[in-house]
Amino acid sequence: MVTIPVIEEHHIAQARQAAAALAEEIGFKRVLVYYVATSVSELANNLFFHTPRGGRVTLTALRREGEVGIEVVAEDDGPGIPDVALALQDGFSTSGGLGGGLPGVERLMDEFEITSAAGAGTRVVARKWQPCG
Repeated sequence: MVTIPVIEEHHIAQARQAAAALAEEIGFKRVLVYYVATSVSELANNLFFHTPRGGRVTLTALRREGEVGIEVVAEDDGPGIPDVALALQDGFSTSGGLGGGLPGVERLMDEFEITSAAGAGTRVVARKWQPCG
């Protein structure tokens, strides 16, 4: 397990690189390495740009019968997301961006959970799996 604080903009790249390295280390196929790295980049980007104090990304290698995986937890103590369902719609953005970040992560990863409360922060848990061998 590795935790990367995302406080400064260059931490986004550090989180993405750590995710790619872990995915390669556990034997993910190249395309899945990119899926995980892209997802982590999007989540870290949100931590940096949408929370006053940033947050953290925790990466954990997983194993279950016949599969290896990576769990990504992105969490912050920021303002929270007022409407999670709206935030998961393609094209929705509070910052003038394209609005593809969270919906893209949800599509790229096999499992995706988000919890958020006004004034209490947001926690995203996403997992990607690959059969062993």
